Amino acid sequence: MPPPGPVGPPGAVLFVCAWNSVRSPMAAAMFRQYYGHKSYVGSAGVRKGEPDPFAAAVMDEVGLDLSKHKPITVEELEDLEGLNFDLIVTLSPEAHHRALELTRTLAVDVEYWPTLDPGAAEEGTRDQRLAAYRDIRDQLLTKIEQRFGKPGFGR
Repeated sequence: MPPPGPVGPPGAVLFVCAWNSVRSPMAAAMFRQYYGHKSYVGSAGVRKGEPDPFAAAVMDEVGLDLSKHKPITVEELEDLEGLNFDLIVTLSPEAHHRALELTRTLAVDVEYWPTLDPGAAEEGTRDQRLAAYRDIRDQLLTKIEQRFGKPGFGR
């Protein structure tokens, strides 16, 4: 359970979702934009998905570039740089369970922010699908601001 009110960013945060193609890279990009000068941020998935063009499009609308994002699994990240994070934010039930398994013996906090996967809905027009991705982007930004404060918030 996160502390009440904004507390500023920890030194290193990892966002984890099922595929590392929509939610976790979106959250990491927004966190990096706000706090990249103070904190290290990463993103990973339980499984490795493919880059999602809808996620890239809605992030581009707010000036953030996901076009170079390469999905990575938690295990690949652990092999490359270790799980040296102060906080792991999980965005799906599967990611939450995996993070708890991986961190049983580590001194790291794990928070669960239930977030729907807009990529799971294959139906609808392009505009309807983009609207679903925008909703998730905006929900994640709100959660980031609530948890860590807005930039320039004395942090």
